[in-house]
Amino acid sequence: MIENDKPKKSVLIAEDDPVSRRILNTFLVKWGYDVTVVTDGAAALAVLEGDTSPRLAVLDWMMPGVEGVQVCRRIRERADRPYVYVLLLTARSEKQDLLQGLELGADDYLTKPFDAAELRARVRVGERILNLQDDLISAREELRFRATHDGLTGIPNRAMVMEALDREAARQVREGDPFGIVLVDIDHFKSINDTHGHLRGDDVLKTVVERMKACTRPYDVIGRYGGEEFLIVVPAVDASGAVALAERIRRNVESRPVGAPPGDVSVTVSLGVAVSTHPKQTDARELLRLADEALYRAKNSGRNRVELATSPKQRHSDPCAERTPLTPTRG
Repeated sequence: MIENDKPKKSVLIAEDDPVSRRILNTFLVKWGYDVTVVTDGAAALAVLEGDTSPRLAVLDWMMPGVEGVQVCRRIRERADRPYVYVLLLTARSEKQDLLQGLELGADDYLTKPFDAAELRARVRVGERILNLQDDLISAREELRFRATHDGLTGIPNRAMVMEALDREAARQVREGDPFGIVLVDIDHFKSINDTHGHLRGDDVLKTVVERMKACTRPYDVIGRYGGEEFLIVVPAVDASGAVALAERIRRNVESRPVGAPPGDVSVTVSLGVAVSTHPKQTDARELLRLADEALYRAKNSGRNRVELATSPKQRHSDPCAERTPLTPTRG
């Protein structure tokens, strides 16, 4: 078994007895652990509450000041911290005492004087449990990411970007700041798929996303709205700022083809922009309809252009505007 190639696991020893402390440290270092040693419970808490605290802890029950079981209780109260596996060392052998230690948060215990082989076995159990927990957390996060993000481009999916839109609308109700949205549609995308194949179409989608990201701020949210259409939620922006962002995206997308000759593809996008300056004027769904109408005008006006939505007051004053199709044929 080659252990030297693996990253060392960190272990905290909290033991006030110098002989036990030296024995523990000697064995754990010999077995390949990175050991931190303290002599009382208060120091143990300081280490375990640090940013890079060990995930394994060997704590003596009886220590001056803060006892080992009190350390257990304190770290179990911090649900926001990574889990620490605690092995409690004790000279007590009464069943009731041991049960108390487990109830207060210890994962296992070892009675003094301890056997080195038993210590190693119990520490290894803790290491395996922590590894299993990390694997489960990683799997859960992966499932959560897949459920909330587009598998091809890695950006939020429709449900998540709509949640971002609702959050921004709610924030506007609380704080009053304007915000905007940009609907982006890749021009002639069906023709790209038909002419160059779906794999190149996937390359186009991913490249357009990267070029949009290069133009947006860290707190802007880009989501895949459907097919070749994207929705960008833009906080704290007025109409001129939202249009300027959309125009930067338009220019960046068309700036160079996707791929390499002879199979490179020239790509452009059409964009519809809508801005909410007051929460009572335009709700989130109305804002989305306005951006959709602006995108429709951009498509009808020759594509590869940005259109700003007509304000709600202007729109409602024109009865013909209500009959404008909201779901045009994209492409």
